[in-house]
Amino acid sequence: MPDRHLLIIGNGCGGTEVAFAARTAGWEGRITLLGDEKFQPYHRPPLSKAYLDGRVSAESLNLRGAIAYEQSRITLHAGHRAVEIDRKRRRVAMSDGTEIGYDQLVLAAGGRPRTLPAADALPAKPANLFYLRTRTDADALRDELRPGRTVVIVGAGYVGLEVAAAAVRNGMTAIVIEAANRVLARVTAQPISEYYESVHRQAGVEILTNCLVEELETSGESGRIEAVRCSDGTRVAADLVLVGIGLTPNSELAEAAGLEVENGVVVDDDLRTADPRVMAVGDCVRQYSHLYDRYIRVESVPNALEQARNAAAVLCDKPPRPVGAPWFWSDQYDLSLKMVGLSEGYDRSVVRGNPKDRSFSAFYLRHDRVLAVDTVNRPADFNISKRLISERIPVDPDMLADEKVSLRDLVNSEQPSILHATAKI
Repeated sequence: MPDRHLLIIGNGCGGTEVAFAARTAGWEGRITLLGDEKFQPYHRPPLSKAYLDGRVSAESLNLRGAIAYEQSRITLHAGHRAVEIDRKRRRVAMSDGTEIGYDQLVLAAGGRPRTLPAADALPAKPANLFYLRTRTDADALRDELRPGRTVVIVGAGYVGLEVAAAAVRNGMTAIVIEAANRVLARVTAQPISEYYESVHRQAGVEILTNCLVEELETSGESGRIEAVRCSDGTRVAADLVLVGIGLTPNSELAEAAGLEVENGVVVDDDLRTADPRVMAVGDCVRQYSHLYDRYIRVESVPNALEQARNAAAVLCDKPPRPVGAPWFWSDQYDLSLKMVGLSEGYDRSVVRGNPKDRSFSAFYLRHDRVLAVDTVNRPADFNISKRLISERIPVDPDMLADEKVSLRDLVNSEQPSILHATAKI
């Protein structure tokens, strides 16, 4: 119907992809894309990598050229914040006092960095305390990355370790403080954690695990952080502090509108909320995974793009694509870490290749089923592993470890030694 209006809240990768995918799939009516930031929609992953240390420009971050929005008849409102959804009237109130009506609404609001309790206890945010989610965050942090300075990074996840790598490349001292007992604890399993901790230590990064930040010592005059103090008494002097301790989904709009929210906006298989006129995609979404038989919320660009394309298909009465295993990536030093699947619940791990060669893969299995695979500088293993996981192909762990056995053969051939080929976890 040419008079229907599709309104999308959030112009990150997911929201922007919904707009263009819907137009391509046949949406004839108006499409409006709203975003809080003043910039054109841009890629976020380079913010903690190439953009942070100046290897790419701000212009290169743009998801699309300005002409693309005009050609696809997409109205882009940058710097516009939605503050309330009125589902009965099908209208969204904006921070400037205006309202926008909709026939279909897609929430692609993403998330925001979790704040550090010790920082929240301060009367004001110190000038040398940083979070990293937006281009504005990256610009401010980039100005502070100078040779000879010490950056204390709270959180040893993707963002923290990527910034640590950028910092040492820029001649800085990088100290990483992690509350868990290993790096990357929230996103991967023990073998990869141990490997990446070793790589960072060899590069000169100091890593403190089992270390909970208790206090930020600030200067009375400037209010800048001078040191970070941990609960065990450890005191670390700092020129600047970056906090990367996870993401909080932006689900407040949905919750205030009476939609179901539980660690994200809850959606069905078609990405619809309980209100059929409201859908959601991306980091703010919690959806039931038929692959893992539980609800999950996935924070990754590939997941946001896949959900966006499927939401567009549903909106245009087209069949959505089958949902594959979630995947993620991180670039640190000369290492390309690509991960597919979720390793929670594995009972055996198998390493293929030699970590000393800076090229190997770690497989996480439960019985004969591969739950997840972490690959380091092994793009072929990564691509094949997507099928192993998504198609629930049973494998012999010993064959996985044997590099003389082709992974492609394991995917394409029957393995008579496997007794539980149809077992479902």
